[in-house]
Amino acid sequence: MAGQQAAGLNRANAAHRKFDVKPQVVEGDLLDQDVEAIVNAWNRNIIPWWLLWPHGVSGAIKKRGGLQPFKELPRRPIPLGEAVVTSAGRLPFRAIIHVAGINGWWRASEFSIRRSVVNAVSLAGREGFSSIAMPVVGSGAGSFSQDKALEFIVDEMEGIETDVQVKVVRFKHPN
Repeated sequence: MAGQQAAGLNRANAAHRKFDVKPQVVEGDLLDQDVEAIVNAWNRNIIPWWLLWPHGVSGAIKKRGGLQPFKELPRRPIPLGEAVVTSAGRLPFRAIIHVAGINGWWRASEFSIRRSVVNAVSLAGREGFSSIAMPVVGSGAGSFSQDKALEFIVDEMEGIETDVQVKVVRFKHPN
């Protein structure tokens, strides 16, 4: 089912694709990237942010950037795979793009990963960002295989029409 949904998504976006976008895949810390905006792999926003235990990218944002970006999230559920933009709080970015990369059961799917990528890049373009960095959406709290999620991300980005430069950051623990 997820593969069929993703295939439908690919066909639906085919009219908007004109050239390949190859993301730069790097290892490191998402919050240390030299980009204009970062992507936070968020949830559908059904549970208020202040009730959630901070971990992963969201936990790092809260620790280093403060609570302001989360206070700016809409007070409504975010459709699976959709993206919203907030300020970056105390972080050195112009903004944070939050994608609903996991469902209500805290699981990612091929559909949610692919849809999150398309919507994050599209929103970045509409907001005028020249560069973004995103984690391997779905591979943290979403419990999806990091290698498979990265494969979906790179595949989905190939052919997206955009001027936005994209880094995909595989988290690497500092030694």
